[in-house]
Amino acid sequence: MESEVRSASSHREALLGTWRMLSCTRTLVHSGEESDAFGPHPIGYINYAPDGRVMVLVLKSGRAAPAASVLTPPEKLALFDSMFPYCGTYVVDEEKVVHSLDASWNEQWTGTRQTRFLNFKDGLLIYTTSEMTDPMDGQQCTYTVVFEKV
Repeated sequence: MESEVRSASSHREALLGTWRMLSCTRTLVHSGEESDAFGPHPIGYINYAPDGRVMVLVLKSGRAAPAASVLTPPEKLALFDSMFPYCGTYVVDEEKVVHSLDASWNEQWTGTRQTRFLNFKDGLLIYTTSEMTDPMDGQQCTYTVVFEKV
């Protein structure tokens, strides 16, 4: 796969629109162990609007439907633990996109900036993260996320 070199304005133009997640891989820093962060077939979309807004919705594959219309506390927890949505604004440069979050599934993320390093290969958008603390289990990790344009 050949990496495509782009300028910041070219990156911004390339990002516009809706992207569907193909994979989300987590790598643990201490061991190098890789895993599918949201299962083998995650359901995820990211949309970059021309007005500088970004919206993200990611769901783990194989989520169980609640047994009734009123969810039990364990059902609520299972659904919460298997997704992450957020929205905000974005800026792009030659190597990264920075999402400034207005709202998030995790209030610790609301008001923060989330940096994703960009790579375009063979029509795919590939994000990588810096080392971070996973909000679900506290382990140090990095993520690689692959999207295709919808």
